[in-house]
Amino acid sequence: MSTEATVDPVVALVAGHPWVAGARAAPDGRILVRPHPSATAARPVPGSLLHECLDHWAEVYDWVYQGAQGRHADDLDLSGWRASDTGLPLPTEHMRDWLDRTVDLVLSQRPRRILELGCGTGLLAHRLHARLDGYVGTDVAPAAVGRLSRAGLPGTAFVRAAAHEAGTADVRRAMDAVFGAEVRPDCVLLNSVTQCFPSLDYLAAVLHEALGAVTDPGTVIVGDIRHSGLLTDHFTWLERTRSPESDPDTFDVRVKAAIASDEEMSFAPEAVTAMVATHGRPVRMSVHARTMELNTELTRYRYDLVLHVGVRPQTVPGADGVRRVRWSDHQGKGLPVALRAALSERPAILSSIPNALLSDAPEAVTPFALRRALHGLDAAVLLDADDPHMLAVAAPADCAYAATPPTAGVPVAWDPVAHEPLMAFVRRRLPEVLRDHVQRMSPGTMPPRITVADEDEIGEMAP
Repeated sequence: MSTEATVDPVVALVAGHPWVAGARAAPDGRILVRPHPSATAARPVPGSLLHECLDHWAEVYDWVYQGAQGRHADDLDLSGWRASDTGLPLPTEHMRDWLDRTVDLVLSQRPRRILELGCGTGLLAHRLHARLDGYVGTDVAPAAVGRLSRAGLPGTAFVRAAAHEAGTADVRRAMDAVFGAEVRPDCVLLNSVTQCFPSLDYLAAVLHEALGAVTDPGTVIVGDIRHSGLLTDHFTWLERTRSPESDPDTFDVRVKAAIASDEEMSFAPEAVTAMVATHGRPVRMSVHARTMELNTELTRYRYDLVLHVGVRPQTVPGADGVRRVRWSDHQGKGLPVALRAALSERPAILSSIPNALLSDAPEAVTPFALRRALHGLDAAVLLDADDPHMLAVAAPADCAYAATPPTAGVPVAWDPVAHEPLMAFVRRRLPEVLRDHVQRMSPGTMPPRITVADEDEIGEMAP
């Protein structure tokens, strides 16, 4: 009997699964499958495969938080925070600096009522709640929610919910209890959670709900984002750290393979620009550099976004009134002198400052050095709009959003705009589900290897 005839009944079983849009036998005996779009969709509700991806991360973090191996104190549980090159815990003082910078960014927006989606062990909740009128945190890990609820922090409430569930009745009841009946947050915070998101579509769903939830004016802060434009830099550093004597001929191949299998999401600000363009209220975006002192992956390859909903009275009413200055016009004078000269007339954006953590260009400056030089001034350290290897400064800080649009005619300096891990998860998980399905529906049957078709193979498959 031919291989094709042998696998036909199994192909039919596989094709009948609701998570499959098509299946066929391949010449080598495999069964190629095409996932059903509804199984990977984020809207109107997460599809089955996307939901499984979210559940995977929920299980991982619940296990990490239960173990509490990085718990230094009630307000400093760093469980799960490890360097990706060594696997060792990140330095505690560096994490305190990371926390302080995040708290500074949040408080600079002058929030009174915060809804944090993905609050984790409460690193930010412990530091923010006393400076607010109310704080509500959500997380997918029962261990974290239970521990924070038992802590009894005044003016807080904690709910087990995923990021896309901010509009559920449980979250609304928590906000009613803390903020007041039907009172909305003026800040929605997602810090160091987007790396666990499966796709841009899911990110868009979460952001649209968050933007709809805040008051006008209000802010949505997305912090500690992995920049897709720095993904090659990041994985090149990782591979060189792990194998400094590796063969140059295979090095690029290994870097590309590592990126392809990366299970965490990264994206550039442009991805979010497209998402908020369709929102009903005006939304402006500022893109902030991480300015910790220590040179680690958290400082080099990550950034923060602040989405400003509506227009605050004190904000600059548009980019036309902002003076544009390039770093090359002032370099060579020393950092403090150059900054004073460049920002002498405000509002101003000083751009194209080489980041010394990512560049060996002359006059390169670290984000920390910029922050220290600007101490006491109303200014913000940003990522340059044209190149994530560069920095910028906005003075006053309220004109930071004017630096967001890339310069007209300047090509985008990164590719891709996002790295989405969902399909890598689907390629691993869907065959497992389908093998179990075949054995359940046809006991004793040993299915051939099942693989998710790549783009070329999908093109050959009938709808």
